[in-house]
Amino acid sequence: MYNRVGTVKNGERVEIIDREKRFARVRTASGLEGWIEQRYLVDQKTYDSLQRLTQDNLNDPVQAPGVLRNETNLHVTPGRETEHLYQLATAAKVAILKRATAEKQMAAPAGKPVSSAGVKSQAGPVLEDWFLVRDDLGHVGWVLARMVDVDVPLDVAQYAEGQRFVAFFVLNDVQDGDKKVPQYLCLMTEPRDGASYDYDQARVFTWNVRKHRYETAYREHGLEGVLPVTVTKEDFEKEGTLPVFILRVRNDAGDISERKYKMNTPIVRRVLAPGEVATKAGKKHH
Repeated sequence: MYNRVGTVKNGERVEIIDREKRFARVRTASGLEGWIEQRYLVDQKTYDSLQRLTQDNLNDPVQAPGVLRNETNLHVTPGRETEHLYQLATAAKVAILKRATAEKQMAAPAGKPVSSAGVKSQAGPVLEDWFLVRDDLGHVGWVLARMVDVDVPLDVAQYAEGQRFVAFFVLNDVQDGDKKVPQYLCLMTEPRDGASYDYDQARVFTWNVRKHRYETAYREHGLEGVLPVTVTKEDFEKEGTLPVFILRVRNDAGDISERKYKMNTPIVRRVLAPGEVATKAGKKHH
């Protein structure tokens, strides 16, 4: 049995004054001293890395809200074995900023085969998806993507058709009786980890005022889409001010270009820059 002498908060700086096996004796800024398990401590380098990660992504646009399925650590870089400092609680709300992949390093439980999560073993190591997220306190870090549920409104989520939502945005609102109903741009992909792109499908859901339901106004497949997505408004003279979204798409050579679209409900069209030629979406992914 140990006598508790106080509590240190997650992220609080302490001075290590002694070590013994699994424990370290620490002193807080207020002068309180006590023993703590060393696994709960990180060095200054890790702390600084997370602070720098937070500063570097302070103003990144939110790609979607998310909810954590379990207690989850905020990692400095993608990967289960990478350094971490903060731990977020089950059901904590986060803002999703980016996506990346990392090699899966944990072994499967005894008696169970290793799942490739959709990536063929002969093609290389098994990869997992990770999200860069920001919590309510402004902390930024990487979390395993399967630990995050993208918080898509149920009225739109029902149209997933087996695909996984990666990001979504409100383009505008329409009036239906006494309520305003949002219209959405949704970015989706197949439900598997390890893809070289963030999303391969873009859909726009508009609200049919007469039938009081969402309908698919626009759908594009075969994209090598890369986050972030930009959503804004633009004046189109006779058409007025319309919602605009810009997708970043990678071509076969690996170059990333921007594609602009406008929505004049319920019509969605590409907006070509001077001299730009419309091209079809990329290849189909298998």
